[in-house]
Amino acid sequence: MVDPTSDLGEDVTEEDAPRCGNCGEPILNDPGHRVITWVEDGDVRSAHFCDDSCRMNWDGE
Repeated sequence: MVDPTSDLGEDVTEEDAPRCGNCGEPILNDPGHRVITWVEDGDVRSAHFCDDSCRMNWDGE
C-alpha cells in the first residue's frame, strides 16, 4: 500500500495503488483522487476515492 500522504504518480503499480473505498478500482495518476482520514478506537484510518462522486456514494464501511 502506498503511504496515503505521498504523491500518487510514477512508480506506482496497479498492485501497490490504493483502491477506491466505493468502487474498488485502483487509483493511478488520478488528479481527482480524494482521501479522508479519521480516528477510530485510537487508530488512524483512511479511505481513498476515485473522485468526489465515489466519495459521496461511500457508505462508510
